[in-house]
Amino acid sequence: MKLVLDILQGLGVASATGLRPFLPALLTGALATADLGVDFDGTSFAFLESPVWLLVLVIALVASIFLRQMLETPPGEAALAGIGIGLGALLCAASIDDRHATWWYGLIAGAAVALLASSVSRSLFGRVRARFASAGDASAAAALPFYGEITGAVVAGASILFPPLAIVAIGFLIALLVTGRRRSDQKYAGLRILR
Repeated sequence: MKLVLDILQGLGVASATGLRPFLPALLTGALATADLGVDFDGTSFAFLESPVWLLVLVIALVASIFLRQMLETPPGEAALAGIGIGLGALLCAASIDDRHATWWYGLIAGAAVALLASSVSRSLFGRVRARFASAGDASAAAALPFYGEITGAVVAGASILFPPLAIVAIGFLIALLVTGRRRSDQKYAGLRILR
């Protein structure tokens, strides 16, 4: 049972870093430092709760806020997605390594869930940003990255403190993926009719 909870915790944190990478990873490291729900001491991933690592995450978070406009381009979003997938893989494996000797599969599972979350969030935020832009609401569009950071932090914290909530987060991501694809298919079906 402990293994299942540790896997769920890792998957939940990985889904959070897929949404936005830095704040969820920072929160996870801070909770691990205080041994609240997760502890990386004595694992291969002890660096994830080191003060130097947490400082790097703070600097990256602040930089991502100031470079927001550059990160909202396709290359910027791809770079953030790659960082989120990498962090998700590390944090999922670290969560498993906390109490179990075999953790390598956490790298694969964490990367996969972070990729899912990243794909869904990029698509969702892209559609919402386009709607705000067409409505002329630039301030609401500018706030989207902050909503992503807060959502990621909430998902990470909830998954660490109560790991079964990760199932809800991942289920919600899958539902968003399916409905997003369905809307896309309907949009293109309408365009084919117009020909």
